[in-house]
Amino acid sequence: MRIARIAVTVIATLGWALSLCAQSQDVGRKTYDHVVRKVAQKHGVEPDLIHAIIRAESNYDSFAVSAKGAMGLMQLMPATADAYGVNNFYDPEENIEGGAKYLKDLIKLYDGKTNLVLAAYNAGQEAVKKYKGIPPYPETRNYISRIQASFRKSNIRTRTIIYRFYDGSGNLVLTNDPRLYALNKAD
Repeated sequence: MRIARIAVTVIATLGWALSLCAQSQDVGRKTYDHVVRKVAQKHGVEPDLIHAIIRAESNYDSFAVSAKGAMGLMQLMPATADAYGVNNFYDPEENIEGGAKYLKDLIKLYDGKTNLVLAAYNAGQEAVKKYKGIPPYPETRNYISRIQASFRKSNIRTRTIIYRFYDGSGNLVLTNDPRLYALNKAD
């Protein structure tokens, strides 16, 4: 009888813990959704992909640090963060911005093939190159499966934002450079 009560208590506690974890993800998603959407729009990366990676990498813990030294929401390695201009790993906006820039480059590099983009994000580009595809690492294969459980696209597209304005001479200008657009809108 005592064993049955212990089993029921364990099952109830596990159910409570799973419910708490799901609530934590919902709160995390809501907390950072405005940043994710802003950065996704800026870089043309799907917000659902960014959310799926954040959930898999840090479960929305902006102070997460992995055993391998990756930090922040998107678990950026120091060299990656440096390459993408992230000075403060724990600043959610900087971390998401750096992660989105990196994702955009991976999407271009792997022609939008989701499996390869995710493998490179998790195991590194050199591992994908070495194995000519998805590395045989169980961690990487599980990572891809976890993300594709919520992001079910086999190909990822980036969207290029085209800005439209008239220059000082009245000529219509179309550009994908937000700085050029901002400079001309300020005049």
